[in-house]
Amino acid sequence: MQLIRSLFALVLWVVVPGWMTAAGSTPVARPNIVFILADDLGYGDVGAFNPQSKIATPHLDRLAAGGVRFTDAHAGGSTCVPSRYGLLTGRFAARAALDMSQGPVIEDGRMTIASMLRERGYATAMVGKWHQGFVTFSDRSKGNFDPTKPLRGGPLDRGFDSFFGMHASLDIPPYFFIRDRTPLLPPTGTVPASTSEGGVEGWNNIQGAFWRAGPIAPDFKHAEVTPRFAAEAIEVIRSYGAGKREKPLFFYFALPAPHTPWLPQEEFRGKSGAGMYGDYVMQVDAVVGRVLGTLDTAGLAQDTLVFFTSDNGPVWYDKDREKFGHDSVGGWRGKKATSWEGGHRMPFIARWPGRIAPGTTSAQTIVFSDVFATLADLVGQGSRPKGAAEDSVSFLPHLLDPARTPTPRAPIVHDPGTLRDGDWKLILPRGRARKAGKGGPADGELFNLRTDPAEAHNLWTEQPERARRMQAQLSAILGK
Repeated sequence: MQLIRSLFALVLWVVVPGWMTAAGSTPVARPNIVFILADDLGYGDVGAFNPQSKIATPHLDRLAAGGVRFTDAHAGGSTCVPSRYGLLTGRFAARAALDMSQGPVIEDGRMTIASMLRERGYATAMVGKWHQGFVTFSDRSKGNFDPTKPLRGGPLDRGFDSFFGMHASLDIPPYFFIRDRTPLLPPTGTVPASTSEGGVEGWNNIQGAFWRAGPIAPDFKHAEVTPRFAAEAIEVIRSYGAGKREKPLFFYFALPAPHTPWLPQEEFRGKSGAGMYGDYVMQVDAVVGRVLGTLDTAGLAQDTLVFFTSDNGPVWYDKDREKFGHDSVGGWRGKKATSWEGGHRMPFIARWPGRIAPGTTSAQTIVFSDVFATLADLVGQGSRPKGAAEDSVSFLPHLLDPARTPTPRAPIVHDPGTLRDGDWKLILPRGRARKAGKGGPADGELFNLRTDPAEAHNLWTEQPERARRMQAQLSAILGK
């Protein structure tokens, strides 16, 4: 089978004019690119990555069957803001100041995936959750802004031609929609906090139908946001498909789900084996199915490279796994906001009909920051622009030939206290693992992921020289 896949890739190299390598400068082509980012979805939620999942994900499974699954893919962080920063900029988020109360976390003038692709002749569009801050508005200000003034420093100032979405997560006020730089309606009302704590499914205070109290716009209904974004995404694709298609399209669809509040529509309630969370994941899967269906009906599927992944791990505890018999992290340790694998190892799927062999798997280690260099190689960007995407390593050869033997990647900084170097992983006490409540000893953790993928055996005291060497590596990368 591996020989057949390698031959498939070789044929593509021969028959597709201008096919490029990571070191080349001639683009393979300029396909449309659709990047779908789920929010707080676990590695083990998708059937294609976990056959024991209690959640039906037929559309994601079909997407995986039509392309490649990356099994060692990592988000840009274990929470929302750093993950998106790493994806959009090609940099480790640990390099940046991520305080949105001070304005946008993506610096003015910094190249993003969107601005790079726009320079290469792409039309760029975004729908969904931004969560990278604005100049004139902070999500921590709880509505202290002038809705008559444009929101600067957001998607339109970071490379996107159009934007419809919201400033942050669906549980963070103020609640209002944004079209390009303008609030559709100002958040003139207030909404009380919501919770599903306790109850028949036994959720805690940050699970279930949880959101915070705060200002809300009259047209904003929490349960209708995911369907609204789905409709906007479909319209972006449909409108592009109906047009002259003078430029290829880069479309970034940042779903607000299955992040809290978990608000599945009626048709999905009670349909999964993982409670309201699982039902909400089924709705996410259905949205992906609608996007894929729209690409089909618009005649765009064959010319479109589709990515699907999640920004970080789920809010899923031992109690939830025991209650539902569903392992949302798919056997990895940890969850959202931890440095263990469950916090940042993500399901990652790519499909490009006729270019990526269907039903394939790659064990190549990749991280969100690598998407930048990969797409730059794909469209013939050539050398990396000065001061941009310094942590991005192209995985284009592995994308186009998943049977290719994995190659070593330079060390990865998952967060300010966590370093991955080959099979080895270092977690310092300041790392996010401390927030999980079951952290290792105070002096740090060291794991060999090849022999101990569950991160059950801390080798910190057994391998002190390696631990010290990796600490020095981490400091050198971050300039400390």
